[in-house]
Amino acid sequence: MRTTYDETDDILVVHLSEKEIVRETSQDWNTHISYAADGTIVEVVVLEASKQGAWPLLRSSAA
Repeated sequence: MRTTYDETDDILVVHLSEKEIVRETSQDWNTHISYAADGTIVEVVVLEASKQGAWPLLRSSAA
C-alpha cells in the first residue's frame, strides 16, 4: 500500500495494488474507487481530503 497527498489540490490517493485499473466508480462527488479486472480495489481517491477529514491520516500509537 502506498499513500500520496497533493497539498496544492488537496487530493489523497491510497494505492492498494499495482494492478491495471479497468473500472472506476464515484461513491459521491469527492470519493472515487478504481477496480482491477478481478474486482479488487486498486486505489481510492479523496478530493478535498483535508476538508473532508481524510488528511492527515491518523496513526495508531499502539505497537
